[in-house]
Amino acid sequence: MIPGSFDYHRPQSVSEATAMLADLGEDALIVAGGHSLIPMMKLRMALPEHLIDIQDIADIKSISISGRDVAIGAMVTQADLINSAELQAICPILRETSLQIADPQIRNLGTIGGNVANGDPGNDLPALMQTLDASYILVSNSGTREVKARDFYEAAYFTERSETEILTAIHFTAPPAGHGFSYMKQKRKIGDYATAAAAVIIALKDGTVESASIGLTNVSDTPLYAEQASRLLIGSRLDDATIKSAVEAAKTITDPAEDGRGPKEFRVHLTGVMVERAIRQAIKTAT
Repeated sequence: MIPGSFDYHRPQSVSEATAMLADLGEDALIVAGGHSLIPMMKLRMALPEHLIDIQDIADIKSISISGRDVAIGAMVTQADLINSAELQAICPILRETSLQIADPQIRNLGTIGGNVANGDPGNDLPALMQTLDASYILVSNSGTREVKARDFYEAAYFTERSETEILTAIHFTAPPAGHGFSYMKQKRKIGDYATAAAAVIIALKDGTVESASIGLTNVSDTPLYAEQASRLLIGSRLDDATIKSAVEAAKTITDPAEDGRGPKEFRVHLTGVMVERAIRQAIKTAT
């Protein structure tokens, strides 16, 4: 299908973009890489009267690392995440996850901000951001506020971001040096959304789990942080019984849709498979 008609705007700064949003209100939508919004426009699921393209805003395209504190601008592409040696050294799960998003053509244009901001439960980075306990920086004409990724998602395509705000950056503290990590994703074909996926980050000391975090992709109408499953791993030596308990706890919070990816029961079962595989792979990568 062909999108409806709209006026196109290309601001050069965040302040110019937020001024446009304040003026145009609900009739305007932000576009970054376009891989989430443009397909919805073609299907007439999104009908903006004004499209505000933020790809010329230079100051939201950088990656900044200070110690273990990471700040990533919203216009950083998935390809940028993959190619950043600094990010790979401090938080390798970002590269591992980004490599599983769609295909190289999409990753060259698709942005981290667009992936986390639009509330699509099938996107891969929102669950990872919850696993990392990241925060999103939201800017409007009224000021700046910070929202935890774990508090940001309300329902499919509904988030804490208001219509006059732009998500400009993602902040998080990288896990401890030597942490274990894995993003396990089952999909029908290359480039597809996950049937089920799980992100796991663990930190060990003398074989005992000091911290653990588990996120789930596309098994509910929002990304999920598996808090109870994560807690079950802490203090353990990751024996089979503990891993099984964590897997079951993760499965209980899911509520996947029945669609072409399979019936609900299958997708719940597959969630458990992905969580267990991700935990066991994270153990192997921990040092």
